[in-house]
Amino acid sequence: MIVVHGYGASPEAHWFPWLARVLRAADIDVVVVRLPQPLAPESSRWNAEVRDALGAPTETTWIVAHSLGAITTLRVLADLPTHWTLGGLVLVSGFTGRLAALPDLDSYLKDDVAVEDIATRIGERVMIRSDSDDYVPIEASDELAARLGAETVIVPDAVHFLDENGVTEFPQLARLLLSPANR
Repeated sequence: MIVVHGYGASPEAHWFPWLARVLRAADIDVVVVRLPQPLAPESSRWNAEVRDALGAPTETTWIVAHSLGAITTLRVLADLPTHWTLGGLVLVSGFTGRLAALPDLDSYLKDDVAVEDIATRIGERVMIRSDSDDYVPIEASDELAARLGAETVIVPDAVHFLDENGVTEFPQLARLLLSPANR
């Protein structure tokens, strides 16, 4: 399992440490990727870190990516050679396009990803979003979910799934990842 954090975060932030503990307790190997300069992301450096953690994906590989980490993950998958499969992809507050709430990220977000081209190589596709996100518009998450053909799970009042919003545990995500069908 690979977990990719987003803008301004680290492996020690939000619900990432809790998820790693839960997965390890279930004997699932997990890597929470440490992206360099989380407050000043550079796509080439972030892509390289995710690519290194991912290696050659297989039908048993799963990725969980939050917010800007979702964009990065999708870019890495789109740049892989054509012969790969991924067991599952869970995007938490995923989106494409620019964010009015974070104009400083416009240059990072200027290029869209042809997610339709990679969706068929991904087994399970899930978008988890809140009904009250203050950074990512609901429509942006829903549009990406539709483009991926992903199931959408809505968590009430989770805002942007940050520790400052009280989200330090994420049982809905753990249940999804620990489901016998997904292991």
